[in-house]
Amino acid sequence: MFSFILSTALFFLTLSILAALYRLIKGPSIPDRVQALDFIAINLVAGVAIFSIIFRTYAYLEIILLIGILSFVGTIALARYLERGIVIEYKRRR
Repeated sequence: MFSFILSTALFFLTLSILAALYRLIKGPSIPDRVQALDFIAINLVAGVAIFSIIFRTYAYLEIILLIGILSFVGTIALARYLERGIVIEYKRRR
């Protein structure tokens, strides 16, 4: 029964990732596409966590942390780019 619930959760996560991919491709604006990328990353974290439970291993927890950190940094970088036009500001020393 527990494996059926996990398989069903993976199925619905796959459907939600496909819906987010549609929003990523057809998004009317760039902020919608950024939000779709963030949503896909969150669903990937959840999917890897379910795989970790199914295979009964802790090996995938590092992957979860890596995806989470990269997703956060990518979202911040894209938000700064949309707001200011550049990601990293260089200050000149005199």
